[in-house]
Amino acid sequence: MKEQQFADLSLIGMRGCEEIAKKVDYYLKDWHGMNPNDTYLVNVTCPRFGTGEAKALIKQSMRGQDVYIICDVFNYSVTYKMYGMTVPMSPDDHYADLKRVIAAVAGKARRITVIMPMLYEGRQHRRQARESLDCALMLQELVAMGVSNIITFDAHDPRICNAIPLAGFDDVRPTYQMIKALVRSVPDIVIDKDNMVIISPDEGAMQRCMYYSSVLGLDIGMFYKRRNYSIVVNGKNPIEAHEYLGQDLHGKDVLIVDDMISSGESLLDVASQLKNRGAKRVFAAASFGLFTDGCDKFDKAYETGLIDRVLSTNLVYRRPELAERPWFVEVDMSKYVSYIVETLNHDTTISELLDPVTKINALMEKHKAELAAQGQIKMDI
Repeated sequence: MKEQQFADLSLIGMRGCEEIAKKVDYYLKDWHGMNPNDTYLVNVTCPRFGTGEAKALIKQSMRGQDVYIICDVFNYSVTYKMYGMTVPMSPDDHYADLKRVIAAVAGKARRITVIMPMLYEGRQHRRQARESLDCALMLQELVAMGVSNIITFDAHDPRICNAIPLAGFDDVRPTYQMIKALVRSVPDIVIDKDNMVIISPDEGAMQRCMYYSSVLGLDIGMFYKRRNYSIVVNGKNPIEAHEYLGQDLHGKDVLIVDDMISSGESLLDVASQLKNRGAKRVFAAASFGLFTDGCDKFDKAYETGLIDRVLSTNLVYRRPELAERPWFVEVDMSKYVSYIVETLNHDTTISELLDPVTKINALMEKHKAELAAQGQIKMDI
């Protein structure tokens, strides 16, 4: 028996999310056999006054709808006018617009789900001194406004869900898509214990690295950040060195796994130390490639052989120049997001989507068979 929809589906792409929202809309229409001219996308605008103040305007009824709002709070390419100046939208601006849209729905929707790939203030997830807990406050505020489910990807700390224990919160990790993109972009890569090691760039990334290690059957190496706790620079203690804990790396490929690349300094420092320890090729997989300081450092690292590939998703805004970089591999997550929306709209479990071990195993078997056919490895009999 075919599952029934929870309610009629409506999809809202906030400013800066138009590209991925259109792709999700395309997949949903294709699966449902809809006319290409029809759409699940809702006509929403957030006009601003000359002072920078804003409001949300929804140009169709939301009554009884199952609403999915995609919001990238880190898209700095979106701008608005304030006192005649062009101002890039900050995470605070994007989050304020999200709340405005929810307020414009005015409680008429049957259910609201927010898809926020990278959590607003996700790095401010725990209190270490007299400081705010911004991410927890954000989650509680959204739930108080009537949001039923919050979907995020590769949360900096998944324990942030404890802030809203009675509300829906799913932390999705794009492990399968990352591995698939890696074997496609590097066809000769051999993924086994003798040829590859998973590397955690710091202690905070160990949990996601352990998952990669478990599903791929690889060993883990880890770096920990030795900080100078006597001084504070830009709100944090500066890193003095990265210390390595793990096995010998000579002749092996390594995959550094993390949730985000911010400036990239830590990643490239880790890559340099891996090369000094005999690593063959260095690959990096991060869900969110922010590249806050640009791409020049990575260009030089690629030219000198320090790093071979950097994999990152299209879940957040990417610098346009990344598409031209030979070292950058974009991991398209739009179909995966579409699966999540489709499954939730039919009110069925997304457990298989959250834990794709079977798909990863099938991918690895296929890749090994291709390498064996080329004579690069021998298949076990």
